[in-house]
Amino acid sequence: MFQFARQEAERLDEVLRQDLVETTAAADPLLAESLTHALFAGGKRIRPLLVLLAMRLCRPGYQGQDTEDGHRLAIAFEYLHAATLIHDDVVDQAGERRGRAALWQSHGLAAAILAGDWLHARAMYLIGLWSGSDGLAVFCRATAAMVAGEFLQLRHRNDPAQSEARHLEIIECKTAGLIAAACEIGALFAGASPPARAALADYGRHIGLAFQLVDDILDYQGQAAATGKRPGTDWIEGQLTLPLIHVLRQGGEEGRQLTRLLTLERAAHLDEARVLIESGGGFQYARSLAEQYGTRARSALHQEFQATASAELPVLLGLVDFVLCRDR
Repeated sequence: MFQFARQEAERLDEVLRQDLVETTAAADPLLAESLTHALFAGGKRIRPLLVLLAMRLCRPGYQGQDTEDGHRLAIAFEYLHAATLIHDDVVDQAGERRGRAALWQSHGLAAAILAGDWLHARAMYLIGLWSGSDGLAVFCRATAAMVAGEFLQLRHRNDPAQSEARHLEIIECKTAGLIAAACEIGALFAGASPPARAALADYGRHIGLAFQLVDDILDYQGQAAATGKRPGTDWIEGQLTLPLIHVLRQGGEEGRQLTRLLTLERAAHLDEARVLIESGGGFQYARSLAEQYGTRARSALHQEFQATASAELPVLLGLVDFVLCRDR
């Protein structure tokens, strides 16, 4: 799985660079500089990889021009992902991204907003070009849901009454829906049947939920060198995620102490909050739910593709384990 991911990530980087050269050659140099800063700062390329895996699972033996066109389709999801990160950093006023200055800090607020707009527009163009109106409809629904999720998250920032159901709704909109769309559009590009498309969308949704719940845990327990994020960012910025929400909802001593800490200067009390969430079972609960979503992702594939002789099926199943066990 890791060899496939490395090889395809390298090829995707080549396609990204080629596309940027072709589309920004006549533009102001600041646009190309901004896009390069945003797109080549690391990153796992999971969303475009899922497009390719879904495509090949549904039509084994892809080669030649089909493969090249598939890569051009897949990079649309990296463009959209980069756009969301750029705009997230502006909204959150985050100074760093993946261990270096956020784009709005290094190139200015206007350049960041405009670069994000360009990435959104280019992503939509590529989706429409390579997957037609059906693919564009899937993509736009997921993008609209993502924005709705951002508004929900803004409304519930610093809200100690936020429920588990609301948090799961937010992460489904912001993360899982786009991963589901990547899987479904890859299947659509391959000419898959409606049941195969639905199964891959279901797989993507559940692996996306698992991915974000692990992210919630890593925000407290991860190492900055691995994650590229300052530890405790969610806590400091007032984003209540599942580990914290679970302990608050239990109503025990840990929950009462965390409620008190939320009213104080949070950065100074991160370590204390981490200990309370651990002792209150928040991390264990989030991990358990992530594993349940991982099981559902595997089941979605097994039910539809268990008779498929494809090298991609074990990779997609292995990706579930990677998501659950990752440290970055």
